[in-house]
Amino acid sequence: MTRLASSLFPSLAAPSAYFDRKFKGSRQDFFAAQAVSATLYVGNLSFFTSEEQIYQLFSKCGPIKRIIMGLDRQRRTPCGFCFVEYFHHQSALHCMQFINGTKLDDRIIRTDIDPGFTNDRQYGRGKSGGQVRDEYRKDYDAGRGGWGPGSEADYAAFEMQQEMRLAKQTETYNSVGAGVPMGARDDYYQAEQSQQQAFPSYRSKRREREEEENSNKRREREDEENDGEGYTDEFGRFRRYRNSDE
Repeated sequence: MTRLASSLFPSLAAPSAYFDRKFKGSRQDFFAAQAVSATLYVGNLSFFTSEEQIYQLFSKCGPIKRIIMGLDRQRRTPCGFCFVEYFHHQSALHCMQFINGTKLDDRIIRTDIDPGFTNDRQYGRGKSGGQVRDEYRKDYDAGRGGWGPGSEADYAAFEMQQEMRLAKQTETYNSVGAGVPMGARDDYYQAEQSQQQAFPSYRSKRREREEEENSNKRREREDEENDGEGYTDEFGRFRRYRNSDE
């Protein structure tokens, strides 16, 4: 019965079926190296996760030989992955069982048995220098550098959509004598602070409208006073002389 149950449920320590096409060797050599390797590939890390944080978590499964941080090929900064080398293969298997799929720095990380680290694998393989997965990412991920390189067209369309929405809102609210309230736009704009374009707030729009109205009234009053057909009362209001015919 125990054997039947073990065949129905795959082992959590089993490596994935991923094959690195840049591996120098055949598929058979790749999977044979995995079967005895004490090295782990760790992915989906935050760009801000430190080597000390990785060591603190992964050392719970066994003594660590070294940690190789994945770097952006151009900037030489962390780009979201690393390699963890243990002294024993069993420690890597324990890590697959107990750490794969857990959270580190508020991100769900994934681990896989690696055939072994070789020089130059610490650098990203993407065109921009980072990982290939970030080349096609179109969403906003604060832990992985903000907007992905593939989101420029979408982000431009997003900005245009925001401008059109703001213009429509401004027209609607101004038609009833009020500016666009702050809460009507904050929930829709989630871009990075450095990329945000400040929309006019309720107070600033109202202040501008009041100043314009006061300026128009003052100009009308001055024009009427120049006509000599009235006077200014003690409250600063212009009063017309009553026509004797009225």
